[in-house]
Amino acid sequence: MEQAQLNWITNFIWGIADDVLRDLYVRGKYRDVILPMIILRRLDAVLEPSKQAVRDMKERLDAAGFTNQDVPLRQAAGQAFYNTSPFTLRDLRNRASQQKLKDDFEAYLDGFSPNVQEILNNFEFRNQIPRLSRADALGTLIEKFLDPAINLSPDPVLNGDGSVKVAGLDNHAMGTVFEELVRRFNEENNEEAGEHWTPRDAVRLMARLIFDPIADNVQSGTYLLYDGACGTGGMLTVAEETLKHLAQAHGRQVSTHLYGQEINAETYAIAKADMLLKGEGEGADNIVGGPEYSTLANDAFPGQEFDFMLSNPPYGKSWKTDLDRMGGKDGIQDPRFIIEHAGQSDYSLLTRSSDGQMLFMANLISKMKRDTPLGSRIATVHNGSSLFTGDAGQGESNIRRWIIENDWLEAIVALPLNMFYNTGIATYVWVLTNRKPEHRRGKVQLIDATTWFKPLRKNLGKKNCELGLDDQDRILQAFLTLEESEQSKVFPNEAFGYWKVTVERPLRLRVDLGEARRRHFRQVCTEAEDAALAKLIDFAAERLGEGPHTNFNAFSQQLKGLSEQTDVKLTAKRLKLLRDELAERDEHADPVVKKIHKPGKAEENPLHGLYGTSQGIIEFEPDTELRDTEQIPLQEEGGIEAFIQREVLPHAQDAWIDPGSVKVGYEVSFTRHFYKPQPLRTLEEITADIRALEAETDNLLADIVGAGR
Repeated sequence: MEQAQLNWITNFIWGIADDVLRDLYVRGKYRDVILPMIILRRLDAVLEPSKQAVRDMKERLDAAGFTNQDVPLRQAAGQAFYNTSPFTLRDLRNRASQQKLKDDFEAYLDGFSPNVQEILNNFEFRNQIPRLSRADALGTLIEKFLDPAINLSPDPVLNGDGSVKVAGLDNHAMGTVFEELVRRFNEENNEEAGEHWTPRDAVRLMARLIFDPIADNVQSGTYLLYDGACGTGGMLTVAEETLKHLAQAHGRQVSTHLYGQEINAETYAIAKADMLLKGEGEGADNIVGGPEYSTLANDAFPGQEFDFMLSNPPYGKSWKTDLDRMGGKDGIQDPRFIIEHAGQSDYSLLTRSSDGQMLFMANLISKMKRDTPLGSRIATVHNGSSLFTGDAGQGESNIRRWIIENDWLEAIVALPLNMFYNTGIATYVWVLTNRKPEHRRGKVQLIDATTWFKPLRKNLGKKNCELGLDDQDRILQAFLTLEESEQSKVFPNEAFGYWKVTVERPLRLRVDLGEARRRHFRQVCTEAEDAALAKLIDFAAERLGEGPHTNFNAFSQQLKGLSEQTDVKLTAKRLKLLRDELAERDEHADPVVKKIHKPGKAEENPLHGLYGTSQGIIEFEPDTELRDTEQIPLQEEGGIEAFIQREVLPHAQDAWIDPGSVKVGYEVSFTRHFYKPQPLRTLEEITADIRALEAETDNLLADIVGAGR
């Protein structure tokens, strides 16, 4: 069927909504009625020829006492769905009362097979029937969908002479009409559209990014496609069409199976219904969803692997509920998120509970094929936080590290702003594969496509631009050639990694035994009910002198000797009180010794805080207030030591690094790599602006003075 005819049918159905539902529903809610009615009319038309066969089979099964009737009823219908009620929609046209129509219509709905019931339940369509009935709109709605001007049946309507009066809609055409109406309803309802609907221009780009690079390698056969946040299923259907066109152009015969999971009940119902309307009844069972099917907490396809995957997961959405269901951060054992990497058997990919978008990426990666020539290819779109949030060792950084160190990341494409319906934020397409071609191995490409777009004549919510075919071609050209330009940069994998290192400096304390300080200490000891310690300090002042003592360790040893003379034991609690209340930081004091290693137990290493002295190898107590961290690139020549020698020790000669603190992190900074500094204004331009302002203020002053006279 020609596109013009499909557009006419789409417009006709769009008009039904305005004709029947205006003033009864707000425009954003038309889809609650129209979408399930399209499905019902299409299924009704498909089942009409086998209606009696299904009824007869139902009677025989009931008489024989069969309880599992689904398979034989499907066989009788010749479809993956059926309806056992005595009615068709045509039978419901003439009813004496609205109550009779309502009762019979509900009985008609109850007769559908379980897979259709699931769709109706997730649409919550039965909740609409009382309102439609009270407004006397149910009968009108049915009449409109039975209008002879349109034919939603796969069979043509014939004239008396056998010629075609109204062409039938094959499954592909029916799916096209349905998807176009879904798109229109989503655009009308812009506030929610971005949650469930990815613009087709973005989806086409994503599909091309995963298929075009391997176009010559696609062989005849069956391929599995998956979306772990499938919404209305648009990504899967566009990807399927793209793959089939590509295969056809290369003389290949391919079949596809689509798999998807979606938590939102209505959008899940749309996705499942779309599969039924396209005649892919068995495939509809591969679309799983509803509120109980969160992809993170309840994976519908554990252990399943897929050839191609696309996804647009929710951004900035809490997954705290999923976290609790999975046993909390300490209880999660899901092999998608707790993996083996970098020598760790419990390497955690768990992100902050406030944003789970990168866990959807980890879910996709867990489903890559490992034993096929093409492996798997993935395109998933995220906001900017996926590039850099999460410190070294945290979930987001760990996911980036896992991906890049396994050499799965081919490219990240920065999309134009205002590409999506309900957000103007920056978005990025990640392209991954576990079968990188030779020329891409060990490399990551960044493509800045933020200026490649066409403005829309009319905004669709926040969406004010789109990727035209020319724009998509430019992106694909940059991706496929891997050539560097102002919009395309290529980096070695290590360029995005860094070591996060904790830099310590020694704690330096002095003890002041002056009268004022001891008076304060007596008060502290009184509050602590430890007068004996206060007396010991007064005794120390007499014996050791009242001046400042800048070697805390030496003072502690001397105090220990004095305590033995006074029978005041220096317990750990008393030493802490003394250190907290009598000592204070002094950059000129000697470092406080934490530990002296016995001979042979440690080797001198000043970089790690192990200093050789006449007493042995000494470790100093670190000063938490002077503690700092450094982020050192993995590509740093000479590594961590060279960086510390060059950047830290010239400014803090007593610094060292804590070797146990070293963590590896990864982040991607588009801003740094594509930053274009604005040229400074010339002195002449600045002078001209100043003179213009002076002239303006002089004229203003003259006007004020003149008005005063």
